[in-house]
Amino acid sequence: MQEIVVKLRFCTLSFYDEYVIAKINEGVHLDHDHNEVLIKVIEDHYSKPFVYITHRENSYSVDPNVYPRATKVEYLKGFAVVSNKYQAKINAQIEKMFFGKPFEIFANINDAVNWAKELIAKG
Repeated sequence: MQEIVVKLRFCTLSFYDEYVIAKINEGVHLDHDHNEVLIKVIEDHYSKPFVYITHRENSYSVDPNVYPRATKVEYLKGFAVVSNKYQAKINAQIEKMFFGKPFEIFANINDAVNWAKELIAKG
């Protein structure tokens, strides 16, 4: 499976066939402007169903108001948060309330990737 890596000033995106893995840089506050850049890059890449996986290795914050807009991305079928940090999991539980599609939280990347593949396979 071919990986395509796109580095932006605030994150790194690794594109795969059925999912994209985002690693947001340390200390970023992910707001509307960042979200619009992410959506543009992702929509330019996918013209078929995919899952967005955020691998939260770094500490950063997310404005939950980005989720209603992200929910409207045409081919986005689900959203996964990967972290083994307590605070990141608590934050993700709050963020989940703002997102109108499947949203799951995982402790490791392999579980998130497997979930993404299952979600895409279900159609």
